[in-house]
Amino acid sequence: MSWIVLTHPPDTLGILALALLIEAMAGYPDRLYRALGHPVTWIGRLIAALERGLNRGTPRTRRLGGILALTGLLATVAAVTLGLTALAALTGHGFGLVVLAILAASLPAQRSLFVHVRRVSAALRTEGLPGGRTAVSMIVGRNPESLDEAAVCRAAIESLAENFSDGIVAPAFWIGAGGLTGGALYKAINTADSMIGHRTPRYEAFGWASARLDDLVNLPASRLTALLLIAAAALSRDVSAAGAWRAIRRDAGRHRSPNAGWPEAAMAGALGLRLAGPRIYGDTRVEDAWMGDGRAEANPDDIVRALKLYRTACALQFTLVAAGTGLWLTFGR
Repeated sequence: MSWIVLTHPPDTLGILALALLIEAMAGYPDRLYRALGHPVTWIGRLIAALERGLNRGTPRTRRLGGILALTGLLATVAAVTLGLTALAALTGHGFGLVVLAILAASLPAQRSLFVHVRRVSAALRTEGLPGGRTAVSMIVGRNPESLDEAAVCRAAIESLAENFSDGIVAPAFWIGAGGLTGGALYKAINTADSMIGHRTPRYEAFGWASARLDDLVNLPASRLTALLLIAAAALSRDVSAAGAWRAIRRDAGRHRSPNAGWPEAAMAGALGLRLAGPRIYGDTRVEDAWMGDGRAEANPDDIVRALKLYRTACALQFTLVAAGTGLWLTFGR
């Protein structure tokens, strides 16, 4: 069947290149969100319904319920996206590829991440610490009242680094590997982890499978993100590719997350900062290792530098995908 072609390279790379370009230019329009919602919100509703029905009983039955919920979630997402791929193929190969790219553009979040992090820097400059705390609370889960200005800036930069990995590079990687279905399955796993993958009495057993699978599917992207940030630093001024490499080698493995340390260490080393470290979520203090050995007193100018590095890394990712698509079309068929 012709639709199967659209789930394999070079078509998946073409879908990815177009999706990244569309999302960078337009993002996910607010009007569309208000009218239809977003794939993540649709997935979230399904996860919430599955959790209400299956998260009960002993820890063992909760863990089994979580495995069943995750399986049902992924089966549903796969069925819907493979169906959409089949329908797109009926419109013709070239047009179908464009249709899938438009759908896939809802999965990475290059534009919205830039906007939300830039808002923190702008709020600190115009509204002071209260405005910065409000803006950063939109993108991080820690208690904003516990943050001074330097901590607000570090939190924004850490969020930029980590979300570059799991919000952009990871969905891009899985779109490139499996088209719309690959990217949507990744997004479902990542959303499940963010909703139920917490070590709390309610979710520790039920969310176990989602948390473990999320660690696995984010592993390649976290390493790729670190490499993109190193390469972007080598192409940029006022940042250090060598510092990023040193920080990754020394600190990435010390992070409590098996993946988040890679982009955070790369960003910290490139900017000459210290990121991560102890922080407070709600009323709970989390002890974590510092990433990087630079100054901890980050400021709004550092957020601006981080955003410039991020944009260069995004442009580099697109260039590599587009070049890969061209090479595959030239030599791979």
